[in-house]
Amino acid sequence: MFSDLKRLTTAAVVALAALLATAAPSVAQVPSAPSPGQKIADALRESPVYVDAAYADSVPPARQKQLVRQIEKTGLPIKVALVPIVQGDAYEGESDVFAEVVHDRLDQRELILVTGGDKWSGNLNGFEWPGEKQQARDAVGTVGFLDEMKDAGLAEQTAKAIELIARGDGTKAYEKATESLGNGSSGKGNGSLPHPETAEKGDDSSLPSWLLPVAVALALAAVGLVLFVRRRGRGRSGRHPSATGAPFAFPQAVFAAARTADEAALRRQTEAEVLALGEAAAEAPPASTPHLQRALDAYAAAGTVLDSARGLPDLAGVLALVAEGRDALTPHRDGTPAPLPLCFFNPLHGRADARIRWRPLGRRDQLRVAACEECGSAVRARRAPEVLTADHEGRTIPYFEIPAAESVWAATGYGSLLRNTETEADGLAVRVGRGDFSRGRG
Repeated sequence: MFSDLKRLTTAAVVALAALLATAAPSVAQVPSAPSPGQKIADALRESPVYVDAAYADSVPPARQKQLVRQIEKTGLPIKVALVPIVQGDAYEGESDVFAEVVHDRLDQRELILVTGGDKWSGNLNGFEWPGEKQQARDAVGTVGFLDEMKDAGLAEQTAKAIELIARGDGTKAYEKATESLGNGSSGKGNGSLPHPETAEKGDDSSLPSWLLPVAVALALAAVGLVLFVRRRGRGRSGRHPSATGAPFAFPQAVFAAARTADEAALRRQTEAEVLALGEAAAEAPPASTPHLQRALDAYAAAGTVLDSARGLPDLAGVLALVAEGRDALTPHRDGTPAPLPLCFFNPLHGRADARIRWRPLGRRDQLRVAACEECGSAVRARRAPEVLTADHEGRTIPYFEIPAAESVWAATGYGSLLRNTETEADGLAVRVGRGDFSRGRG
């Protein structure tokens, strides 16, 4: 529908331009420079692979030629356009808008287009016209959830996407790659989302709405306690998921659910992450985990918040608590900076990239907050970052504009505004434990 409407609009604009040119032949026609979308479309007519200069190191010319040969062997109308798509650009930071622009400029009826990530995700995206004969969207979407692609470069991911498209069973591959989510996986591996078509339907369970969070909270507490008592005395030296020394990272599916505003899917992901934190804390050897109690406190606090979470802001708080607990389990070398909390502006963007100075609208003083790369770039360019909003007194406002006394998330910035995050004297878990979250509820 969107594609057809856009074609009609484009045709109307072209017809109007031709009419004006006929009616006023004396007006000098100054040729305009081709748009970025037109340049990319023109390049794709010459070669099925277009790589922006920003990705030249990741996909060098030799690798581009290999991708071209791979596409030619499939016999399918596949084209690859690896272009940075960011907020504020000509495509509004949306890969689907970019895809429609390229498709319109190519004027090619049958087309399978693989694009780079957009402002929502660094993952590749797949598009297909007409219909979904090769199931390109699911095929390309599968790449981000394959264990073998976890540390793969952009060229390898693109090659895998082409391979999956050629197989023609993208939906089946997607469901297989994401089946661990549906059976309550603890979050190990890459994690995943339900199939897009089923994710929108939500949970059709006939159980009372209050029963699920209560059951989850009880199950989490029971599992955590049993595992802790059973394994604490073993003195095992096994590695828990955060024992690599690298900052803990959530599976891509967590933030993919947030990007689609699928609260039910995000809730399932947070449940799995809380359970995984409990297992990790139970497996951690006490002798070499000095902040084990802090991790257990974070686990208990995450369960408390999850039990009464009312929307995305609270679910984001659960993820912030999980990150705090994971960091407590992670051994840090002396002299290395502590991992940053989740992004202040929108914790559903993931782990912050750096601390920046930011002045809230209407205030003279500046705050020093942790921001992801996207939000940090927006602030430096004097653009408004994409913020997490919350409902307050009948209005939807940025979560941090809620009075601090009414929201532990506004008071702490999901960890960004805390001063002593390296000690047990302060932190999200401590504040939830002392009742800040519950008082805000009241």
